[in-house]
Amino acid sequence: MERVNQTSSVSEFILLGLSSRPEDQKPLFTLFLTIYLVTITGNLLIILAIRSDPQLQTPMYFFLTFLSFTDICFTTTIVPRMLVNFLSHKTISYAGCLTQMYFLYALGNTDSFLLAVMAFDRYVAICDPFHYVTIMSHHRCALMVALSCSLPHLHSLLHTLLLNQLTFCDSNIIHHFLCDLSPLMKLSCSSTFVNETVMMIEGPILLVTPFLCITFSYIRILTVVLKIPSAAGKRKAFSTCGSHVTVVTLFYGSIFYVYLQPVSSYTVRDHMATIVYTVLSSMLNPFIYSLRNKDLKQGLRKLVGSRKFKAACS
Repeated sequence: MERVNQTSSVSEFILLGLSSRPEDQKPLFTLFLTIYLVTITGNLLIILAIRSDPQLQTPMYFFLTFLSFTDICFTTTIVPRMLVNFLSHKTISYAGCLTQMYFLYALGNTDSFLLAVMAFDRYVAICDPFHYVTIMSHHRCALMVALSCSLPHLHSLLHTLLLNQLTFCDSNIIHHFLCDLSPLMKLSCSSTFVNETVMMIEGPILLVTPFLCITFSYIRILTVVLKIPSAAGKRKAFSTCGSHVTVVTLFYGSIFYVYLQPVSSYTVRDHMATIVYTVLSSMLNPFIYSLRNKDLKQGLRKLVGSRKFKAACS
């Protein structure tokens, strides 16, 4: 009976956000609203360009479509809540906090798995081009996307259920701009041994495994590319991988900094790294892929041109 009373005493949490100074709230609101709108617009343009251009109906762009869609969902999980906090109350319900955390981990790890799948696609295209069509069949691509989505949701469900077993009976102030696992566990007044054990064993496995797949793929790609005799051939091979390597570096660099450390060492200084992988990477991905990819740039030009033509006719 005591546990029920303690748990029910915390029905909501307070997200302190990025700054407690009143004069910072409106500029931060404007900044993150702009980032959010750019993110949604950029990723929607990528999806529409790929769907409307027959030349972009390949496995690589099939995966990029899902990455862009996931980025839209991922940033929508985080930024609208931030915008509300900048201009009004900073509270979030207990259920709302757990829901945000669930989708934060589910969609963030889906991004991670999709980046690994895209690296495998580049590996097959460069290292085994004669069997590319057979290996990267539509059925196999759909299966890889399905696994990339389902496994992270199971991972997120596990941590959400374990967190729901904790007791929160003292402070309800989260020193963060979102509901993340580490700050929430630090607020618990019950034992977090099981949560921390699962987090330190299962979490890194799910996070590091896709990264190792990406690393292995690019080591093999680099080995093959260096054997290409012509400089033009090397440039062409590297150009197909350059944008993906940039996205992977940005995403994993920040996410490893945040999560591959003990819960007790999590501090406010980690906020900037969290912003990079939750907000900035989703905004920058469309620019990185479009600026370094001639086929995608051409597809975007066709899309914008057709929209202008239709608008002029109407």
